[in-house]
Amino acid sequence: GVPQNALPMDTLGNYQLLEEVARGGMGIVYKARQTQLNRTVALKMILTGQLAHETEIQRFRTEAAAAAGLEHPGIVPILEIDQQEGFHYYTMSFIEGESLAQRLERGPLPHQEAAALMQKVCTAVSYAHQNRVLHRDLKPANILIDEEGQPKITDFGLAKSLDGEHDLTATGEILGSLQFMAPEQAVGEQTKIGPATDIYSMGLILYRLLTKNSPIETSGS
Repeated sequence: GVPQNALPMDTLGNYQLLEEVARGGMGIVYKARQTQLNRTVALKMILTGQLAHETEIQRFRTEAAAAAGLEHPGIVPILEIDQQEGFHYYTMSFIEGESLAQRLERGPLPHQEAAALMQKVCTAVSYAHQNRVLHRDLKPANILIDEEGQPKITDFGLAKSLDGEHDLTATGEILGSLQFMAPEQAVGEQTKIGPATDIYSMGLILYRLLTKNSPIETSGS
């Protein structure tokens, strides 16, 4: 893990920050202890902390709100959305295990295992779509595998409401990971992004699971 002195602070509100576990385009995730309830959680904070500008804060809170409305065994649940001293954060259940990206480092998955895993991911994504939420950044790093081998989707960082609200992405702005991105998203055609965009990403993930290669080779992650 990251040394304790590498953390920006020791505590945030009712949470004791233990170690950094992930870092993405706009957020950083810590393993944290919720002192009041004495439970371990994952705490995600805006990467720029107190320097975050209003658009970042809006997008971050939209991400949390989109995921908070989803209750499904294949989606990591949101516990709390808050801010302390200008640091905006939300907390999630902490998943003991590894990401699908970490699993892939050991090689491709057996065909049946890959198919069974992605069937569960598809069920969770379908549930999100039925609740009018797109993920838009599906990739192995955003699929966590718990200790029982069950996949759980996390990081709705680019989530979009299918009702047209809360989309803070400007036309032509490209967000996400190119390696697992549908063509309409890669060229920034926001009006064409829909459920098929997530489905395309899941197809690319399945290809990667079976071959350990990406059909779209880029320097992105």
